[in-house]
Amino acid sequence: MLSRRDWLRSSAVGAAGVLLSRTIDAAEPLPAIAVYKDPACECCARWIKHLSANGFVTTVRDTPDMDSVKRTMGVPDALQSCHTAVVGKYVIEGHVPAEVIKKLLAEKPAVMGLAVPGMPIGSPGMEGSSKQPYNVIAFERDGKTRVYMKR
Repeated sequence: MLSRRDWLRSSAVGAAGVLLSRTIDAAEPLPAIAVYKDPACECCARWIKHLSANGFVTTVRDTPDMDSVKRTMGVPDALQSCHTAVVGKYVIEGHVPAEVIKKLLAEKPAVMGLAVPGMPIGSPGMEGSSKQPYNVIAFERDGKTRVYMKR
């Protein structure tokens, strides 16, 4: 016969196992990211490696006509960078960190996408000896923008 203490201990272990299995089962795989980039761009290749190292599966679409891609995707001129990606319903422009993309996917804000304008040193794919502070900008279809995160 189990003592009350043994019963409580085994119940707690069992409950922890159930909770852990539910947490593991509930973790959804990350959606694939389609990345459009110029075939010769090295920093784009490094950003793609950054995404892969953080659990994303990428499909790379090399194209020399990035202006058409950005125009088709609705990326505002002021927010453009070297590559454009699509993940789920969102457009990702430039060197947006993987953890910020994960936050976007978890929060599901009513925005069209995120952008890191230009190519700031220290952003993923643009690593260097120094790091520039930069903003990740959320943009909407109507042209409105806001700072989503400071880096």
